Amino acid sequence: MRYLITNKTISFLLFASFTILISCTPIQLKPTPTAELNPSTEAQSLAGSSTIKAVQKTPSSNVNLSKNLWSRLFSLYQFPTIENDRIQAEIDWYSKHPDYLIRVQQNAKPYLFHIVNEIEKRGLPGELALLPIVESAYKPFAYSHGRAAGLWQFIPSTGVAYGLKQTWWYDGRRDVYASTNAALTYLTKLSKRFDDDWFLALAGYNAGGGSVSSAMRKNRRLGRPTDFWALSLRKETRHYVPKLIAIASILANADKYNVTLIDIPNEPFFEKVNITKQLDLARAAELAEISIEDLYILNPSFNQWATSPEGPHYLLLPVSKSADFKTKLAVLPDSQRLKWVRHKVKNGETLGQIARRYRTTVTQIKQANPIKNNLIRAGKHLLIPTANYNNRLYASSADMRKSDIINTSRQGQKVEYYVQSGDSFWSIAKQYGVGVRSLAKWNAMAPRDTLRIGQKLVIWSQHPTHPSPRTQLASKRKNQTIRYTVKSGDSLYLISRKFNVSIIDLKRWNTLNKKYLKPGQKLKIIVDVTRT
Repeated sequence: MRYLITNKTISFLLFASFTILISCTPIQLKPTPTAELNPSTEAQSLAGSSTIKAVQKTPSSNVNLSKNLWSRLFSLYQFPTIENDRIQAEIDWYSKHPDYLIRVQQNAKPYLFHIVNEIEKRGLPGELALLPIVESAYKPFAYSHGRAAGLWQFIPSTGVAYGLKQTWWYDGRRDVYASTNAALTYLTKLSKRFDDDWFLALAGYNAGGGSVSSAMRKNRRLGRPTDFWALSLRKETRHYVPKLIAIASILANADKYNVTLIDIPNEPFFEKVNITKQLDLARAAELAEISIEDLYILNPSFNQWATSPEGPHYLLLPVSKSADFKTKLAVLPDSQRLKWVRHKVKNGETLGQIARRYRTTVTQIKQANPIKNNLIRAGKHLLIPTANYNNRLYASSADMRKSDIINTSRQGQKVEYYVQSGDSFWSIAKQYGVGVRSLAKWNAMAPRDTLRIGQKLVIWSQHPTHPSPRTQLASKRKNQTIRYTVKSGDSLYLISRKFNVSIIDLKRWNTLNKKYLKPGQKLKIIVDVTRT
């Protein structure tokens, strides 16, 4: 009995000591020093250092949330609140850049209601509505070094896999309606693949599901955890998920972080309107009584002056303008949807040349005329669909961007050269000591385009360019500056081919004097998103 009492006493004392120790343990993780960690060490340390708490949302008091989209969005949050050094680092950065958060909110304003609506319909986490901030800063013309485009940054192959057509007329990756549907479908598929672990799904969206699965298999072999925080992934992906968590936390606790939420009404900004067939975009803007620039903001997928003849046959229009637009479109004669020009074929002309002249396609010319192959005869008349209005109205179309390139004022000596018999891009470029690709680009042409005798070409010396204000306004959405990291095996030739730019331009943008590139080297590249 004496030993029994002693054992009970010892047990009681041990229990009491353990209880006291627990009560003294802090709930939140104390930040560790921000020393650089290698991937494996970082994964192990952070896997065990994340603190999960109940989601607390104290949004900004500077907006009326009862009629605001933000309160609805925050109510859809599903992620647990995670606290660790990686997330805190992103919170610190965004907190120090409140102007950036204002800009992305303004960018998001036309699109956010639609995206929140689609997310709610599918029962997905509301935080996903903020993913385009990480992907594109909510810029529909955004373009990355990996050739990703649009709000959701689809690369060409993934876009095709999820039904986003990419043609001369139209790029579905920039279609706000279609790309949102595709992105949410893709994210849902990734979530199911990773057993509803949204952090792994997001990592898969950024790096590819295969890369995430491979990292998980590696950790299993090593006996390590397989959650996102424990995986050894590329640097961009390691930052990707923390960025989204940080943005979601800051916006939901705007007062705490001294961030302003702009007023975004909890109501549709645009309506999807069926137009049944191809329509001149300037005509559409006229019918809707909005500027062509405003039309392109909601319909950035169209590369040219009109919608695609192969569809999709819809436009996104401001809700306040859609009813009148539909009434006017219903009585619009087909002859006024597009302008038709009667063209007399000249000696030596080809369908390709005629199509480029009128900013249309060979296919559309063949569909409008009884042509079975590409052979046409001089003297024959063709009906050509073309733009209704002055080219200047289509400021954000690919062709107007090309026109602005030709008229851009650049540093150095400008020479106006008139093509003579026997000239070629190669001979002219050699004569003036410039690159063939640069010469063609300055004149909104391709190196294989045919030159016409008497055609005027603009030639510039090899110095940095300074676009005129008009060029900056018309081209700011289609010309995107990216930062490309040189990979092993890369060369200036391969990079120029990948992004459809010239080697001369690559050297000019980056003041490259050496012949060889080094892996890890950063290059500035200015790309035309409608030609990549």
